[in-house]
Amino acid sequence: MFEQTFKNIDDILHKDAGCTSELDYTEQSSWLLFLKYLEALEQDKANEALLEGRTHEPLLHEVFRWGNWAAPKTPEGKPDHHAAMTGDDLRDFVNTKLFPYLAEFKRRASGPNTIEYKIGEVFSEIKNKVQSGYNLRDVIDRVDELQFRSQTEKHELSHLYEAKIKNMGNAGRNGGEYYTPRPLIRAMIEVLQPRIGERIYDGACGSAGFLCEAFDYLRQRATSTDDLATLQTRTFYGKEKKSLAYVIGIMNMILHGIEAPNIVHTNTLGENINDIQDKDRFDVILANPPFGGKERKEVQQNFPIKTGETAFLFMQHFVKSLKAGGRAAIVIKNTFLSNTDNASVSLRKLLLESCNLHTVLDCPSGTFQGAGVKTVVLFFEKGAPTRQVWFYQLNPGRSLGKTNPLNDDDLKDFVARQRGFEASAQSWSVDVAALDASTWDLSVKNPDGGEVVRLRTPAEILDEIEALDAESAAGVLAAIRRLVTK
Repeated sequence: MFEQTFKNIDDILHKDAGCTSELDYTEQSSWLLFLKYLEALEQDKANEALLEGRTHEPLLHEVFRWGNWAAPKTPEGKPDHHAAMTGDDLRDFVNTKLFPYLAEFKRRASGPNTIEYKIGEVFSEIKNKVQSGYNLRDVIDRVDELQFRSQTEKHELSHLYEAKIKNMGNAGRNGGEYYTPRPLIRAMIEVLQPRIGERIYDGACGSAGFLCEAFDYLRQRATSTDDLATLQTRTFYGKEKKSLAYVIGIMNMILHGIEAPNIVHTNTLGENINDIQDKDRFDVILANPPFGGKERKEVQQNFPIKTGETAFLFMQHFVKSLKAGGRAAIVIKNTFLSNTDNASVSLRKLLLESCNLHTVLDCPSGTFQGAGVKTVVLFFEKGAPTRQVWFYQLNPGRSLGKTNPLNDDDLKDFVARQRGFEASAQSWSVDVAALDASTWDLSVKNPDGGEVVRLRTPAEILDEIEALDAESAAGVLAAIRRLVTK
């Protein structure tokens, strides 16, 4: 129903000089979707108040409501083109009046978990990049076609928005930063089996894929209005450093049905882990922290094991942030299992001694589009040392790629065998007592050889590099062409 509308919005943004990539298209459509959503939320709250005999205080002053500045209507409910701003008037109103007004909400909000605070945070962090007020008018008209009234509409919008996030991930070589394959997330959740009443956390939440999938998993298990209230306000928690990812994560959770997401815009690693207390800990942690980054020396001082590798700092944060008996599933580079530097060895020792690392899922090349590293998923429970690690070597029997991604069926055997830690051609167990205590090397070494995993040939790798370069070059050339033909 709404798919063509999303395509039309992207086509309009593609023509605007201020929007040069898939990231810009998603960011700009996100803030407009957010404001359109607020109009629907306001209407719902007003209707609830009317039914209960209460007065309703609108969130926004009248002049800044969607139905006034963005999409005024005639008495018959049709678009009022005479009253609607366009061109420079519209662009200037958005840039000099609307955004400053909305950014002020952060200062006035009663707390960070309110919708008012989220409004202020979102509009403090991003700006309108659509340079043509006429393009902006066209995009607004398309966004106004979208409706948030029914669960069916919200469900379809959430799927389309997920597709946009996936395209963002595929748009560059840092794909994994924005998009973790949903089949992998669902398998991680199936293994951890979170329960209603438990607090679930992602300290590097990006576009909030883990939290959204966990919400979908638990919503199917809700049996009362109390359960639903618990899921709305006391279950899902996230932190995100980057402004764009933060905004997209907020919008993604809203589209999935969480009204005021508990996502905080902060550098998680800026927090000293010695300051984490019992009240700050979580029952379940699901995450794919950024790897390959380098943190400054002052950030490293927040951790007992000093390293510049972002993912290794996040691992320390996650272990510290788990409650006793808490469960975690963390995506990390496979080199974590075997690197011999002091930080890697110390971190493996910490994990094995303070947690039960019961499962390691070895993911094949191509699991993450645009990311040139192999990954594993670590499943562990805090509170008892590891005695035995069960390894599973995922082999879908084909080369994974952009047109042939991981799917739910690929992970069914893993989820089924993991429950009993079953041995097979692709799975085996290793006793920790047998490990070399000087390195704690946990390399994935299938004792039976397992099925042969077909490695890509150099020619195939070069073809993919060439295709990625062509995509990037095409985007740059298109942007230059738009500038010179203005």
